[in-house]
Amino acid sequence: MKVTKEQFIRDFKDTLHEEQLIKVPAATDTELFVALAKLIRKYYTNTWINRNKALTEEKAKVAYYFSIEFLPGRMLETNLLNLGILDTAKEAFAELGVDFDAVKSAEHDMALGNGGLGRLAAAFMDSLATTGYPGFGNGLRYQYGLFKQRIVDGYQVELPDSWFGSTGNVWEVRKDHDIVDVKLYGNVYLKSNAEGKLVPVYEGAQILKAVPYDVPQIGFENEVINNLRLWDVEIPQENELDYPTIESRRAIQDITAVLYPDDSSYEGKRLRLIQEYFMTSAGLQTIIKSYLKQGLPLEEIYKKVSVHINDTHPAVAPAEFMRLLIDDYNLEWLDAWQATIKTMSYTNHTILSEALEKWDAELFKTVLPRVYQIILEIDNRFVAELAQKGVAPEIIENTRIVKDNMIHMAHLAIIGGHSVNGVAKLHTELLKEDTLKDFYYLYPEKFNNKTNGIVQRRWTQIAAPELSKTIDQVIGAGWRKDIHELRKLQDFVGDDQVLEDFYQVKQVAKERLAKYIYQTTNQEVSTDAIFDVQVKRLHAYKRQLLNVLHIIKRYLDLKENPDLDVVPRVFIFGAKAAPGYHFAKSVIKVINELANLINKDATLKGKLKVIFLENYNVSLAELIIPAADVSEQISLASKEASGTSNMKFMMTGAITLATLDGANIEIKDEVGDDNIVIFGMDKDQVYDHYAKHDYFSRGLYESNPMIRRIVDSFVNGTIPNCQSEGMEIYEALITHNDDYFLLEDLESYIEAQGKIDDLYRNRQKWMQMSLINIATSDKFTSDDTIREYAKEIWNLES
Repeated sequence: MKVTKEQFIRDFKDTLHEEQLIKVPAATDTELFVALAKLIRKYYTNTWINRNKALTEEKAKVAYYFSIEFLPGRMLETNLLNLGILDTAKEAFAELGVDFDAVKSAEHDMALGNGGLGRLAAAFMDSLATTGYPGFGNGLRYQYGLFKQRIVDGYQVELPDSWFGSTGNVWEVRKDHDIVDVKLYGNVYLKSNAEGKLVPVYEGAQILKAVPYDVPQIGFENEVINNLRLWDVEIPQENELDYPTIESRRAIQDITAVLYPDDSSYEGKRLRLIQEYFMTSAGLQTIIKSYLKQGLPLEEIYKKVSVHINDTHPAVAPAEFMRLLIDDYNLEWLDAWQATIKTMSYTNHTILSEALEKWDAELFKTVLPRVYQIILEIDNRFVAELAQKGVAPEIIENTRIVKDNMIHMAHLAIIGGHSVNGVAKLHTELLKEDTLKDFYYLYPEKFNNKTNGIVQRRWTQIAAPELSKTIDQVIGAGWRKDIHELRKLQDFVGDDQVLEDFYQVKQVAKERLAKYIYQTTNQEVSTDAIFDVQVKRLHAYKRQLLNVLHIIKRYLDLKENPDLDVVPRVFIFGAKAAPGYHFAKSVIKVINELANLINKDATLKGKLKVIFLENYNVSLAELIIPAADVSEQISLASKEASGTSNMKFMMTGAITLATLDGANIEIKDEVGDDNIVIFGMDKDQVYDHYAKHDYFSRGLYESNPMIRRIVDSFVNGTIPNCQSEGMEIYEALITHNDDYFLLEDLESYIEAQGKIDDLYRNRQKWMQMSLINIATSDKFTSDDTIREYAKEIWNLES
């Protein structure tokens, strides 16, 4: 859109006066933020209305992306950037004497997700709008995020993340005309109607209102706005007497209270199941109603609608879609089933079996009695069809939906859809060869790969403005529209001045992060040191503990020889552990106690610092990632589906230190072997251990003095104030045989860390590697990933 700085200032002053009845000098940062957000809404509202009108008139096919998580972070800068007025707004605020960064910080991160799954879903929303495809999101409007993390005495403490704050969600619009009812519990039986057809009869069902709130997803400078629809729950007015107490009402409100409620109890599992069904049923109901307004036959809904299942949380979708088509719209089973398969598609995000959701059949039957009946029928027909084709009984048993009194949701998503994709080449190969091997045998045509991507606009133009300006100076600004123009940077790898310019850009980002570190931890860190960063969910397979083992080695070496010639290193962690994940919490405690030990030790002469930044989220990632020199991507080969932080670090010039896992392999393919540091076993070596059952961590511990010295540090008092946590880690590594093979990869990892030191000493070589990483990061734009989904899975037109 076109607006001058002068017009923007007038519009902003008018909006502030209308909304807050005050003038700029008297307004707080929060009041200024709300007024700015309201002004942005005025600017885009007509475009949003026209977009929806055009899609309706054109009867365009729409993809609906169902995800339990969306993690967009703050939306203010993204919306300004995509409207084409970010620089105008910053200039206007400078003229008004207002600190734009302070106003920006008044917005809470939209805490609708936890990690890579939610961030990917948010990236896809941005890219769908930017590429012009009609793609809408469908999720839950959580009142609280996962949790706000505080570190107290080294321990993670979980506090409510009331991200709505005093402002609410300034971007959302409530859509009462699309409210639908969702049924839970009760008794359901089939009864013949007047035509002799069996129809379901519900008795005693709990009926809840699903209330939609739409959040605009603005395309980058293209006049396209899509919807992210988030569902909230309310008690129907006619049923209010059924909930006479605060406790009974709170039980309903809990459905949209918090992301990932603790599922270690029956009540927690039930709440998670209700959450997943609630958002899925509500979304599918409105999709069908919207489609029928076009006057087209329901059995051909797949020609105008695609429903995408992001991980197994919305995997009840095929069964619920069948319920709606058969029960509410009277389609015959075979017609409904064909429509369902052609409408549904599924992304698998993991090879970890514990992450492929399974539900206890009795719990499922209690909460969703009619959906349970339909799943049994789908399963019975699936088994009968395969048996008729002569498929081996063990394959049938391995792939059926209901077995061992459990309902396997990934199986339902695969059987009930036409596409299954992994999110990196290696991940998809492992799905075919291992995790979903029998399904690949049955349905090879359903399987495909779609390597994850990131929104380059957020991680360069927003998070790294100095980097963006320097790229402009070197190759022009065309890359902002076409990220593939970054490849032109390869022509400047031999230009010393360009390399120095990019080095200075990184230093500015490091200084910004160092200032934040001092403000939040009271620790001074040198920007001449290597900033070595590992930020992601804390999980054993991501191997933050491997990082810790190396830090202990470096600490012990420096204690032994304070004059050791090493490049100063600042190890930076950011991670949340799931509330019920005891081991992960113990690792956080050890990292923080190790930091206390190291950071107070003057004999180390500033050569080693450890920083744990609490409450890692998107906004903190925007501060950390552009400042990183080293990107730690050290999961055990075969465990990380893709990763996306690896792509963000790469795009902002960090060097990847990695195993051959997930998208690290594809990063290596792009940058070349000399511009990434690889260590450790590959997936074939890992699987060889699994096949032979020959891994013996105690043997490594007892035969290797270095390993023994490091591991003993957890239990011999070297690291203070974490005796029980240290023992838990020691037991995991030695007694319980080190599930993720840290001790086998440790020597290779330490050697790779030594290589990092050597490379960093040569500034020119390091900056050449950094520039090549930036130049080839265009491979990982989510815009291209979405184009592949749209063309190859959803059959959309831009």
